[in-house]
Amino acid sequence: MGINLPETTVRKHKNLGELLCEEGLITREQLDLSLEQQSREGGDLKDILINRNLVSPKDLAAVLSVHFNLPFIDLQRHKIQPRALQLVSETIARRHTLIPLDILSDALVVVMADPENVHTIQDLQAQVKMKIEPAIGVAADIKRAIDINYRSAAEIAKKVKDFSPAVKETTLSEEMVARTPIAETVDLIINQAIRDRASDIHIEPQETRLRIRFRIDGTLYDMFSLPLSVHIPLVSRIKILAEMNIAEQRRPQDGQISFTAAEKPVDIRVASIATAFGERLALRILDKSLALFKLEELGLLTESLHKFEKIMQSPYGLFLVGGPTGSGKTTTLYSLLNSLNRSERNIMTIEDPIEYRFEDINQTQVNIKAGITFPAGLRALMRHDPNIILVGEIRDRETASIAVQAALTGHLVLSSIHANNSVGVLFRLLDLGIEPYLVVSTLIGISTQRMARRICPHCRITYTPAEQEKELFRAETISIPPVLYNRGSGCNLCAKTGFEGRIGLFEVLLMSDVIRKLLVNNSNAVEIENQAVTEGLITMKSDGLQKVIKGIIPTSEVLRSVFALR
Repeated sequence: MGINLPETTVRKHKNLGELLCEEGLITREQLDLSLEQQSREGGDLKDILINRNLVSPKDLAAVLSVHFNLPFIDLQRHKIQPRALQLVSETIARRHTLIPLDILSDALVVVMADPENVHTIQDLQAQVKMKIEPAIGVAADIKRAIDINYRSAAEIAKKVKDFSPAVKETTLSEEMVARTPIAETVDLIINQAIRDRASDIHIEPQETRLRIRFRIDGTLYDMFSLPLSVHIPLVSRIKILAEMNIAEQRRPQDGQISFTAAEKPVDIRVASIATAFGERLALRILDKSLALFKLEELGLLTESLHKFEKIMQSPYGLFLVGGPTGSGKTTTLYSLLNSLNRSERNIMTIEDPIEYRFEDINQTQVNIKAGITFPAGLRALMRHDPNIILVGEIRDRETASIAVQAALTGHLVLSSIHANNSVGVLFRLLDLGIEPYLVVSTLIGISTQRMARRICPHCRITYTPAEQEKELFRAETISIPPVLYNRGSGCNLCAKTGFEGRIGLFEVLLMSDVIRKLLVNNSNAVEIENQAVTEGLITMKSDGLQKVIKGIIPTSEVLRSVFALR
């Protein structure tokens, strides 16, 4: 690749604090206060300065490069070479927050967060039997680069090669599966998915191979291609972990796995279905260690956030969150529930599954074998004097009817439902058999949503938009933003995708007297939506385009997620 290790000016007679002051990054007073804190509490001055938001990690790394007379490497701009990566194990890279970058002549260039650690450099040199040329990088960038570049593909290939089924049967016993390298292969795949921030793993038998895909930030990516000989033992191992019947391969099954990755508890929902080439598995990853979002962190515009606050003030009624699978409905409901959690309220839930455990909320898991379905569980909750009830999902007429009855009798009921937009939720309730007069008597509000990928902050660029992108704004009668739009160009820190993380696109509808009259009078969806827009409804398209103007998402995400919706 050919990176240059620049010569830097040596200023060893000055310490880090003096250099930061000299560069104008901190004041003398800020340095003195930080040194006092270090003297009082101990710790590293670098960490204290970053934690107090006095200096950014990137600026600090740049100054350290001068301090130690070492080059500063921006990992988003330099490609990590596979030949260098093979020389250092992932375990060592993670333990010491470093990543090998390239081999120059007879030296291995290693980007480190802590180049002062001489012992690490010496140990690395003894291990790789090469000279080590240390360079400085931002710790967070190094960790992200480790996650992206150290992949399980080679290790999985080795395990698969070592595995040779001893029998030709279409099923394997639990003992046989547990004794083979396939058990380690499953662990490697799941760990890799968690490191890649994947929400789902798809295991799909094809005619000539076993395809494994990860859904990352809402998009599916091909990750591994394995020989078909691995399919049956791999599926059997996962079904054993999920307590599913490995002998049954034709009927759909559901199961759940409790998994620990990097000392973090993770729940995995497993679903199987028969296809033309064998059983297909879908694994949904639920990270228990993730903190709850606050409502204002979900991506709600100010107007939509105010509508949520009005809903939270209601002592009773029905509030529904709509959208397809994977659109973040549960996250929104949990954020709302967390905001409503008070010691004087009895909050109860019936969920499938329980994705996050609240300390002071009574949560019930659907268990069909034990007779605990959404309707049965909801009936049981009603006898426990709840103030607020969360129903994981309204899937059928019976659940919808009981939820409406609960809202009619003085409870605040929160739930999710599958629908394209806010007005679509109204007609979905009618389709489930709920009478219009009951809908207008109980429903207080609706929020529908989609997820859009955020522009990677490390490789954000501006560009001149095409005419089609400008048309998006004209169609929504929104003023066309400046000539330059934002998108991600793709870098090492976002795996060349141009995206990092996701944000919600919302459409929040509060029921008004006029909308209630239109519904009772059998008005169509267009009439109701036009009235809602007149009353201030921000459609998902408009919500998305406002986030384009703010530089949060590119226009391509609006086209992908919501532009086809009314």
